[in-house]
Order: sequence, then structure tokens, then C-alpha cells
Amino acid sequence: MLNIWVVMPTCLPLVLRRCHTCASGTFRASGKFRVNAHHKLIDVWLLVICTGCGETAKLTVLERVNVRSVRPELLDRLHDNDLGLTAELLQDPVVQRRNRIALDWAGAWRLDTGDAHHLDREAIDVSVRFAAPIPVRPVRLIAEGCGLSRAEVERLLTDGQLVSAIRLNGKLSGDFTFTLKRREGRPGTVPPRTGLI
Repeated sequence: MLNIWVVMPTCLPLVLRRCHTCASGTFRASGKFRVNAHHKLIDVWLLVICTGCGETAKLTVLERVNVRSVRPELLDRLHDNDLGLTAELLQDPVVQRRNRIALDWAGAWRLDTGDAHHLDREAIDVSVRFAAPIPVRPVRLIAEGCGLSRAEVERLLTDGQLVSAIRLNGKLSGDFTFTLKRREGRPGTVPPRTGLI
């Protein structure tokens, strides 16, 4: 039976960007947009607040775009300061490149492993799904989900008891699957935690 684990955001990530006022390198999204119209052209910024000094900075979302080319529902979401839209735009690679920012997801996600009764089986097949493109190391997820240390997961990988079609040592932010096989005489695992990691 295939087990489903989900990597879920718990809050908005921090924005990595140098503050022009203080030495801080992180901002938090305010959830607010600034929309300016110049005749038939529109500019849109997402407002972020420096975690060090509280200074507000603007991340460009749209620049000198004809207002007729913007979907009405998008304009409504911008005017309503839609928090879901804030999350979408922060994760948009175009917005990230345009503003030269990266995201810090530390403490902003959790792993939901669902039913913990699968850990006593001889072999488990797991599909890990990402509700948002959160970059994490698969070894960390597997350790957390199975209640193992990272060193133990690395050993299982080396011994061929942990297999996957993708490389489990690097970071990734997309769905993957893995199989964990147990040998007789190995110590059992503790139930997985589903809190913040």
C-alpha cells in the first residue's frame, strides 16, 4: 500500500533581500499590495517589511502593464490584499528573478505523514507530495517521517535498504517516491512527528 506524506506550508516564508536602511537580510511579507494606475498603465508591488528595522520595501509584480491585459479577478485579489495571492507571487520564479530575492522556508512548513501504523511493516512505499515548492532535503523528510536520525537514514541509503528514482541527498521541492526495506534484527522506529521541523 502506498503511503502519502505531504510537505505543507504553515506560514509565509521570509524574503531574503538586503535592507537599504539597516544590515538585515530578511523581510516578511505584509500581505498588502500597492496598485498605481497611470492612465491606461498599471504598476503593482507587493509590500515587504524588514525584520531588522521595520522599513517597508516594494517587490515589483507588474510594471507599466496595460490595465486591460490584467484579468479582472486578479485586480480584485490585488485590491483585496489576498493572502493566497501573496503566497503565490512569492513563489513565482518570475517575481523572484525580477526582484533578485530568494525565500527562507525555515520554520514555515511541516510534514504530515498521516497514519503512523505503516512503520512496523517489512517494507513501506511512500509518495511525498509538496503543497508548495519548499526546498528540503529528502533525507531530512525521511528521518523525520520515520522517527530516525539522519545518520541512520544515510546508512539505510548506503546499505540499499532505502531506494528512490531521485537522489535523496540534495535539496528538492518537487514530489518524489521512495521505498524503505527493513532487515530482520534492525531496531524498530518511533512513530513520526507531524509538528514543525
